[in-house]
Amino acid sequence: MKSQSEKATDFATLHERGCFVIPNPWDRGSARLLSGLGFRALTTTSAGYARSLGVSDYQAGREHVLAHVRDLATATDLPLAADLENGFGHRPEDCAETIRFGAEAGLVGGSIEDATGDDRVIYDIAEATDRIRAAAEAAKVLPHPFMLVARCENYLHGRPDLADTIARLQAYQAAGADVLYAPGLSTAEEIGEVCRSVDVPVNVLGGIGVKPLSVCELAELGVRRVSLGSWLHSAAMTAFVNAAQDESFGYVADLIGGRQMDQWLKEGAG
Repeated sequence: MKSQSEKATDFATLHERGCFVIPNPWDRGSARLLSGLGFRALTTTSAGYARSLGVSDYQAGREHVLAHVRDLATATDLPLAADLENGFGHRPEDCAETIRFGAEAGLVGGSIEDATGDDRVIYDIAEATDRIRAAAEAAKVLPHPFMLVARCENYLHGRPDLADTIARLQAYQAAGADVLYAPGLSTAEEIGEVCRSVDVPVNVLGGIGVKPLSVCELAELGVRRVSLGSWLHSAAMTAFVNAAQDESFGYVADLIGGRQMDQWLKEGAG
């Protein structure tokens, strides 16, 4: 098993080599399957993990999330990042503490978003920037590289304001973010404009839009990283629900064989 420092170096290097896909497992088994399939890094899904516990998104809580991180960090040899929601608190100090705790749990990267989780919906830009700055300062003094992702949540909360989104991302970059992310961007024009407006790697949520852009198309726009959010968990649960309700058992003929699954799990364990 690679050390955390080795994983951190691998992860930082990935961001320098072009565009890569970073899928989102929700448990130890899905992490090992993704590793066995050849992916080079993993990041958690807040929604997928919460729903695997039987609660809705954002209801797992920091202690459960950190326990989840500790479990996944030892599951594979791949670098692990995490969706750290809004830092599990409103204060900049909460964000800094969450970064420190996440790194102690095995993370080499993680995101802090500007959604409040309350009636304010989105923090004002000054407060949001202070939160990213505190997280960045905590990340910079860790004993290994840590890729801090700053997320602008405008588009996920009914605020499709590209100018404000770019202004926020630029402020977060200036505050020390290593990667920028505005989930919900769906067009080549929006994504290209964001990539041209900042000087650090941009993460995009794949699969968005009437005709989702491919990884190659996103790379041509300047995207460095493509995450999948809760899509994989949702795809698995959709198949689960459909199969559970299929009294003809027609789904059985199309299943991946158990031996193949076991082989991927073995390969994914390193």
